[in-house]
Amino acid sequence: MTPFGERVRSLRDAKGVTLKQMATDLSISSAYLSALEHGKRGQPSPQLVRQICAYFGIIWDEAEDLERLADLSHPRVTVDTGGLSAKATELANRLSERIADLEEARIEALLAILDAVPPRKGVRRRSGVRRR
Repeated sequence: MTPFGERVRSLRDAKGVTLKQMATDLSISSAYLSALEHGKRGQPSPQLVRQICAYFGIIWDEAEDLERLADLSHPRVTVDTGGLSAKATELANRLSERIADLEEARIEALLAILDAVPPRKGVRRRSGVRRR
């Protein structure tokens, strides 16, 4: 499951909306919505994120948070370490090999370390998200 999928599912549960009903209301297939929730599909389009925000009456900071989660929810990530140190390449490769074995507490600890790193020059950070 992705962070975005987890949040959408919690919104549905809180409102008592079934996956099938939400999919029908948004004019998308229930299979697609299920795949988004379970992380079997890539990031949702910005338009779909806006539709979901409107569907649940989400505005301002909460809408921005859902957009951020969508940005962080691509289930298959490519890390380009070209031009970085050998240690950076090793880190990326070891993380890809072992991420499935990490406990949630260790994942949280690693995320806290990354959140503490200031963004590089020319890279804008919004709510913990790095963008080029």
